[in-house]
Amino acid sequence: MEYINVNNVSFAYDADPVLDHVSYKVNSGEFVTLTGENGAAKSTLIKLTLGILKPKTGTVQLAKKDAQGRKLRMAYVPQQISSFNAGFPSTVLEFVRSGRYPRQGWFRRLKAHDQEHVQKALEAVDMWDYRDKKIGELSGGQKQRVIIARTFASDPDLFILDEPTVGMDDATTAAFYELMAHAAHAHGKAVLMITHDPESVKAYVDRNIHLARDKAGQFCCFEVHLDHKEKGGLQDA
Repeated sequence: MEYINVNNVSFAYDADPVLDHVSYKVNSGEFVTLTGENGAAKSTLIKLTLGILKPKTGTVQLAKKDAQGRKLRMAYVPQQISSFNAGFPSTVLEFVRSGRYPRQGWFRRLKAHDQEHVQKALEAVDMWDYRDKKIGELSGGQKQRVIIARTFASDPDLFILDEPTVGMDDATTAAFYELMAHAAHAHGKAVLMITHDPESVKAYVDRNIHLARDKAGQFCCFEVHLDHKEKGGLQDA
């Protein structure tokens, strides 16, 4: 099922055009990466997709329902959003558990399945051993991992992630990619992730959408089809 449909979108900051006739789609059950050189307006494209920015031309459509006909739940993790101060009262475990309550209802006790989901989320970002620490005591990179874990624990239908693995070591990064691939392929989630390191993730993803400059210098969208381990040809998206 199609969760994202961006069609022929162009965008400019004042008189400075940055995106030109970009089109792409993301379906349920897919793990899709978004790449491009530094300054390629990847985060701008994500903000257009989310409705934070409005396109100059073209359309952006997000599904209202998930593949089961329920209201679509979406989670967005921007770059480096960790801003908890030292006095933030919650422990890591309490904070990540809170991601389950909107799904279960604020006054319902979490079940064993919920607790397992929370543990897997923390293990995937290598923060389970820190579960009893106060969030305000963590480093900036550790706080970012905890936010990612809470996002996963909330069990959205659509994940939109802007370079979430910055600051993670290789083992933690691989575990995170495996978790997102499992969420997509086994549970029908849709994952769109900006990455600066497409080689490290290509074994886990279905497609890579690449922003490249056109002759006028604006960024256009191309789609690199991946067969999990082998890259195909570059095609207009």
